Amino acid sequence: MSDAELLQGPLRAVHAELGATFAPFGGWEMPVSYAGVVAEHTAVRETVGVFDVSHLGKALVAGPGAAEFVNASLTNDLGKIGPGQAQYTLCATETGGVTDDLIAYYVSDEEVFLVPNAANTAAVVAELAAKAPAGITVTDQHREFGVLAVQGPKSAEILAALGLPSDMEYMSFADATFGGVTVRVCRTGYTGEHGYELLPAWDDCEKVFRALVAEVRAAGGEVAGLGARDTLRTEAGYPLHGHELSTEISPLQARCGWAIGWKKPEFWGRAALVAEKEAGPARKMWGIKALDRGVLRQGQTVMRDGAPIGETTSGTFSPTLKVGIALALIDSDSGVGAGDQIEVDVRGRALRCEVVNPPFVPVHTK
Repeated sequence: MSDAELLQGPLRAVHAELGATFAPFGGWEMPVSYAGVVAEHTAVRETVGVFDVSHLGKALVAGPGAAEFVNASLTNDLGKIGPGQAQYTLCATETGGVTDDLIAYYVSDEEVFLVPNAANTAAVVAELAAKAPAGITVTDQHREFGVLAVQGPKSAEILAALGLPSDMEYMSFADATFGGVTVRVCRTGYTGEHGYELLPAWDDCEKVFRALVAEVRAAGGEVAGLGARDTLRTEAGYPLHGHELSTEISPLQARCGWAIGWKKPEFWGRAALVAEKEAGPARKMWGIKALDRGVLRQGQTVMRDGAPIGETTSGTFSPTLKVGIALALIDSDSGVGAGDQIEVDVRGRALRCEVVNPPFVPVHTK
């Protein structure tokens, strides 16, 4: 895809004004960094950062029985939450793979708002629309709302300073107003820190974003881009679709079995996932921490005593730990577990690494 074909969010001009560097991601032109990835990453871990992630998808499932239909389609048990709560869930394939992972906002029994990944929104909407019963509509609202993430120990202070709700349980949301603008505020995030995601209308994003930037900078934080978002989520051990989850990588392999309502009688891919659970997944996601100097990246071979046992799915330098880290799918029959030493093939060199249970750093979301 050429630069001319890349989609742009509602704040492209604002990011340029703030000095952002840009790169393509999921078909969108995204701000990668402003002050530098390490500075932005550290701000989120220690103070606060604000991200524009308006590239994320948005979709509305509405009509009598909408929540019941979503619950019979996606993996997690929507019956465990109610209006004003959100839930991480998966759109599985009939073979047990993953079309996408997403957040479902339970607005009412007749309205469920979904936030999928950018590149997979059309596929999720199409599949839901094709299977929706009469009276239930599935609407792609990708460019009707923005998504602004405020993450870090001081995130609640930032929202309070703007008169927005902040005292809510993890994975809860509330609709509020800021300067006459309606904003949905949810206690979610993708960094491993206490945080919030704000959803204003697409055309209202600039007003809300500029106010957030001012408060974040006054609190000693940073505007953060895609680079820090990736290092933060990798340290937290969070999967990224296309890396740790895909149509070929199941939720069980990615350690997302907790997001499956096993007691539900129906959801897409149930038979395949139940069978995989009973047999045990053939491979499993582990964390890998470099013991020697070297750069860990996606697609590197994981070895034990020179024999291949898996492959890295994401890799980066951890600004918090100051070492290379990666997530990897490792064969279950290899017998590898936390604390074991393995090697990763880094450009023909066997880099010594330790296997760890993710996350790499403590998670403070709740």
